[in-house]
Amino acid sequence: MYATTTKTIMLISGVFVSHHYWEEWIVFLEERGYKVVAPPWLYKNDSTENLRMQNQTQKIGTITLSDLLCYYTEIIEILPEKPILIGHSYGGLLVQLLIQKDLASAGICINSFPPSGCAFAKFTFYKTIFSLSTNLISLKKTHKLSFKKWQHIFFNNVSYHEQSTKYEKYAIPESQKVLRDLFSKKAVINFKKRHSPLLLISCSQDKIVSPKLIYWNFKKYRNVHSLTCYKNFDDRNHFVVLEPHWKETASHIVKWLDKIS
Repeated sequence: MYATTTKTIMLISGVFVSHHYWEEWIVFLEERGYKVVAPPWLYKNDSTENLRMQNQTQKIGTITLSDLLCYYTEIIEILPEKPILIGHSYGGLLVQLLIQKDLASAGICINSFPPSGCAFAKFTFYKTIFSLSTNLISLKKTHKLSFKKWQHIFFNNVSYHEQSTKYEKYAIPESQKVLRDLFSKKAVINFKKRHSPLLLISCSQDKIVSPKLIYWNFKKYRNVHSLTCYKNFDDRNHFVVLEPHWKETASHIVKWLDKIS
């Protein structure tokens, strides 16, 4: 019922970072027989240095959630098969929305931003999102994540050296429009709809998307004919894909894919 024979994986990154942070994941997954693509977000196909120097009111600042969904849909449609989607952070929400459009053979959401909708469980998350932007009402400029917030919210519980190195290597400005869209109807999921196998992963030290919120997201899926799974990792933060022990997460994903194939 849940079988997927696809060997193509698409990696989808999150906010405030370059897609290059998937580099080691690409090698890891290719060594296990998968063809892997990790397309950058719209307007982010450049080096970290160049993206940081862009005019704040151009390109990245115009990105919306609808733009990203159309963009990834177009990429998926030219692939030889429906891919397995692995998304991190905002990319996890994109995976959920693309799965909803029946564009993937399976989906893995790592510390996924929650879909839109009123729920008490989302209060802390929404409060954090507002704190990450200078002003979500004024949307003309991009916003760059400060190193302090990177340290304490995104990439906590690792050494200062790890925090500093990864921040300089991957952190880029982000569209405030795409953050605002988290509160819109564009980010709504129909949890009753039948879907491809889906795995939601949480991390105990995530300061943005708590395990309770990921579990809430998981429990909302109610189609009895669809496979939905949940896994929590202890002592991992929001950017688990960059942590020294990231291979533990990647290995769990590969084993899960083996089980459903």
